[in-house]
Amino acid sequence: MNDKIRIRPYAGPAAGWGALKSVAQSWLASANGIKSLRALLKTNQQNGFDCPGCAWGDSPDSGLVKFCENGAKAVNWEVSARSVDPAFFARHTVTELAKQSDYWLEYQGRLTHPMRYDAESDRYLETSWDDAFALVARHLQELDSPNEAEFYTSGRASNEAAFLYQLFVRAYGTNNFPDCSNMCHEASGIGMGESLGVGKGTVVFDDFEKADAIFVIGQNPGTNHPRMLEPLREAVERGAQVVCINPLRERGLERFQHPQHPLEMLTNGSALTNTAYFRPALGGDMALMRGIAKFLLTWEREATEQGLEPVFDHAFIETHTSGLGDYLAAVDATPWEHITEQSGLALDEIELAAKMYRRSERVIMCWAMGVTQHRHSVPTVQEIVNVQLLRGNVGKPGAGLSPVRGHSNVQGDRTMGINEQPPEWFLDALEQRFRFSVPRDPGDNAVQAIKAMEEGRAKVFVALGGNFAQATPDTPRTHAALRQCRLTVNIATKLNRSHLVTGQDSLILPCLGRTEIDRQATGPQGVTVEDSFSMVHISYGQIEPHSPALRSEPAIIAGMAKAVLGNHPIDWDHVVGDYGRIRVLVSDIVPGFEDFNDRIRHPGGFHLGNAAAQCLWNTGSGKAQFSASQLPVSLIHDGMHNGAGKPDLILQTLRSHDQYNTTLYGLDDRYRGVFGARDVIFANEADIRLLGFKPGDRADLVSLWEDGRERRVSGFMLVAYDLPRGQAAAYYPETNPLVPLDSYGDRSYTPTSKFIAIKLEPASPTGRIPAQLS
Repeated sequence: MNDKIRIRPYAGPAAGWGALKSVAQSWLASANGIKSLRALLKTNQQNGFDCPGCAWGDSPDSGLVKFCENGAKAVNWEVSARSVDPAFFARHTVTELAKQSDYWLEYQGRLTHPMRYDAESDRYLETSWDDAFALVARHLQELDSPNEAEFYTSGRASNEAAFLYQLFVRAYGTNNFPDCSNMCHEASGIGMGESLGVGKGTVVFDDFEKADAIFVIGQNPGTNHPRMLEPLREAVERGAQVVCINPLRERGLERFQHPQHPLEMLTNGSALTNTAYFRPALGGDMALMRGIAKFLLTWEREATEQGLEPVFDHAFIETHTSGLGDYLAAVDATPWEHITEQSGLALDEIELAAKMYRRSERVIMCWAMGVTQHRHSVPTVQEIVNVQLLRGNVGKPGAGLSPVRGHSNVQGDRTMGINEQPPEWFLDALEQRFRFSVPRDPGDNAVQAIKAMEEGRAKVFVALGGNFAQATPDTPRTHAALRQCRLTVNIATKLNRSHLVTGQDSLILPCLGRTEIDRQATGPQGVTVEDSFSMVHISYGQIEPHSPALRSEPAIIAGMAKAVLGNHPIDWDHVVGDYGRIRVLVSDIVPGFEDFNDRIRHPGGFHLGNAAAQCLWNTGSGKAQFSASQLPVSLIHDGMHNGAGKPDLILQTLRSHDQYNTTLYGLDDRYRGVFGARDVIFANEADIRLLGFKPGDRADLVSLWEDGRERRVSGFMLVAYDLPRGQAAAYYPETNPLVPLDSYGDRSYTPTSKFIAIKLEPASPTGRIPAQLS
């Protein structure tokens, strides 16, 4: 239990002096100040490297400093002078390391040498790269079927690494590609794919300058995509509407102080980042969108009766859409009582949001995991699309749909073929180009991979980056599943929890970071990434590798592939000698990458294009499709009671401000006023007292689910926070043990991490049981 926690409400704006202080502390903590500074000045610059943080795009006019606070932390974290080397592992058993916090583990520094777990001594011992690759080959070749192996990918892998990885795995014989995107934007891809024929955002960076309104739904850019705050602020300043829809009042969606505006910094000024802020119930976004549509339909009928200008864009609807009649029937059939109850908003609030939408000719709608981590996330995404289609807000400048992705290349990885259910055209192209029989059966996503390992159907787990053991739901169950494996392999830059949840055999394979110079046979190499706006740009590492034993991700993948497959279906050493050869292969397979090597020389990269943005609809009807889904009857279903009656609270998991995904840069959450600890739960003070507690008390959080398993985290401090009644929030990965493995989105398999039914109980006498040990 951490008694050093401090609760101190933060009065400042997002970014500004607070961000500069935090970046300075991060820079000093790297213990490698000169290298860190050099790296920061090359972040997102021409001939520099792409930020290893978020996937937000770059403005060509953003000045000399092109990184945000959290991007700077990501760079400083990677450029650390500390080392996790063979001597470190000689000092610590895996059991001892497992008792440490996630923050402590990564703070120890960079991995330096390939290591193999020795069960007898309970330590990792140094091994050679050749021996490591031979071990991977032996285990994979001993399996009865390639489908007994799982190949995970993190969104930080480059396009070149991702393409080689999928080629290796498919040549080996499986489509088992559990991916970090399974935990976040899967619903966006499915929902938009069915409605528009494209699963990516339809806008580019310049569209934000032209929009009359920007809706930010279930997203916290101040922490997760801080560079997004500048276009939001600029939109407000030029008179556009910025409509924020989020249960929590997030500082980045309220006020922003620009660190590159000297006068504003000197006067301690700031500017608004919204013109309206609506705070729905968790899971209530679909009901809000349905309410907006219902108001639009009412006003459309009134306009028709009175001979006024129509509300709907009839020319667009007739030319480009299908299914309007069924959709409007569904809107008519949805009672207002259902909409207001499920949205958690009053009728006049929904009407105001609808009016702001109607008065704007060009509207962008953005969203993130607040929309996609629910059971009904696919129809929620499609309801957002429906509202946009009613007024023709797809396929014109300043308007469109923008699912804002997380990791810097999570979208590019999917483009490169990291997909457990790849489209047939992609498999056909691989088969034709590389002359081998490509596996056609769907593979496992993240949830299915955990179940396969748990049941003994999967026996080898390979992770290209990430922290699978902590990023996934139902933590104790996931850990037990990984321990069932014969072999676990983690390709990584830093030590994390996944390396301590070992199979019978386990390897840690240390790789270069995005900041480091990648030298291959023909000289230094660049890698490419794709951002949230489908811009592809090249990234060149700038500093010397932390250890001479490090290898690049493409080189590690090629080493495994050669050990397993020999020179089939390509000469792996040859293509890794010059990454331009990998890009030629990509050009042969993936549409939009023609002349790949030439086009990445253009400053800022190149745009892949987007069919829906051009009003070309790759759907069954050849048109954009209205979706006539019903609102859920209830967001709390019977399976969430577990015989314990009504939940006390509905919990969402979220990041702190000193965090990026499972990487913890510190123990503070400046904007939410929490310093020194992470074992806290935010709730409305009235709820805290109604449940028999008071702010500052400790409580156990118990998840309610129908399978009868106990899911509990213990000793969390109750923090009074401005949240709607009945809601709560807490950090992940600490509360991932509360997310049932079987609680996932319909058709998306994305864990419902934004809607967890919980009970509060007095804290266990023994205090907090760390999630990593549960």
